[in-house]
Amino acid sequence: MADNSTAPRVSQADHDALRELADAGNEKALDRLADLAHARNDVDELNELLDEGSDLPGEHLTTRAIAARALVELQRLADEGIETAEQALDDLLE
Repeated sequence: MADNSTAPRVSQADHDALRELADAGNEKALDRLADLAHARNDVDELNELLDEGSDLPGEHLTTRAIAARALVELQRLADEGIETAEQALDDLLE
């Protein structure tokens, strides 16, 4: 994980509270965790959140995969049901 000094700072207690809310099914908390992970360039956390069924991490990962022209990653995300990844993969393969 790369250090991103412009990433928003969130205390561990706040992160833990968001995690607790997300575990209880709060979609806004999941989205906030995804936004924070994206800002920190924390791809591992984005993948974990995607595995939990949230769409926003998939969108963030798709944006990164498009920028890197990572076709295999786009295919993986498309297989996860991320429509923008499927469309981007189709566009890149044309």
